[in-house]
Amino acid sequence: MRREAAKIREEWLGLTLSTSPADRPAAEAAISELYRLIGLEPPRFHWVSSPLMAMEIIPPGVRLRSSETSGNVITWPLLARFTALMRRLTIDLDSHVVRVHPLMDRMIRREVFTPLNRSVAASLEMACWAADGGRHSHGYEVHSASWIAHYDALRRAVGVNLTPEQTWQLDLWTTLARSCHLWWPREDVCVLSERPVAVHTEVIGDDGEVRPHHADGPALRYADGWEVYAWHGRPVPPWVVTDPSPERIAREDNVEVRRCAIENIGWPDYIERGGLRLVASAPDPGNPGTELQLYDLRRQTRVLLAVNGSVERDGHRRQYGLTVPGAINDPVAAAGWTYGLSADQYSRLLRRT
Repeated sequence: MRREAAKIREEWLGLTLSTSPADRPAAEAAISELYRLIGLEPPRFHWVSSPLMAMEIIPPGVRLRSSETSGNVITWPLLARFTALMRRLTIDLDSHVVRVHPLMDRMIRREVFTPLNRSVAASLEMACWAADGGRHSHGYEVHSASWIAHYDALRRAVGVNLTPEQTWQLDLWTTLARSCHLWWPREDVCVLSERPVAVHTEVIGDDGEVRPHHADGPALRYADGWEVYAWHGRPVPPWVVTDPSPERIAREDNVEVRRCAIENIGWPDYIERGGLRLVASAPDPGNPGTELQLYDLRRQTRVLLAVNGSVERDGHRRQYGLTVPGAINDPVAAAGWTYGLSADQYSRLLRRT
């Protein structure tokens, strides 16, 4: 049963990251029925080439209310009604499934929902967040296929029987998730985005979880040329991937963007190219056979260069940097500080991982 659940998870992950053109008739038919479920007539449909176009272009004939932001479909109020519709269905399904199959529900949640939900959050929400200029990070539940995949796996792998009404509603959401990318509803119009034409990810766990990452270009690319760059799941400016340099890193205020750019260069090369001054070095008592190196960085800050205690997928041990207060002069004390320990306490630790 776990093998079947894993196959279903991979199937839904493939749909989530699909680069195939949307099935527009199927998506529009499903959305029309969902509109009827909340008491509204089906809307006009306005297709765009990417989430960025959904955020920047007001559909023809639409007059925004004073409470709505021009071109920002995230502020449209109907999204909350569809989220409530989805939640009512999941509550109804859970009351049925958990009562009859509690152990199977937990297994499917662990094998299917959790890794898929993390993968979806790292891809679709990142695209929306990037298109919206980082202003919003909510309202994407209706786009996620993870909850649909959960109940789909319960039906197919476990054999859970649903009522006709539950089956009909779940099939509507299933069709929508299989047919299109992202959609934003309004009373009179629904904006839908085509899927990307290229998606690059990396696997980060044994349970199939993935996140957007591409070391040589954009992680997501759409037909209209809009691109989203990501470094190990975090959206970054293009230069972090295409042309990182110590000078650009020094001008960057966002600490996470700086970290990603430095990782791309590599900490040893960054230290050499940036001309960072070595303050002190010492054997790492928490990782025998390796060395801790403490460097001056910037703004009363120092960086501790250390070696990871565990082996990466490629068999190597990753060298990484951690920022510490500029008042720390001892590398061992700096390593202890990152764990909330004194230098003496860190020195007595068992091998870290």
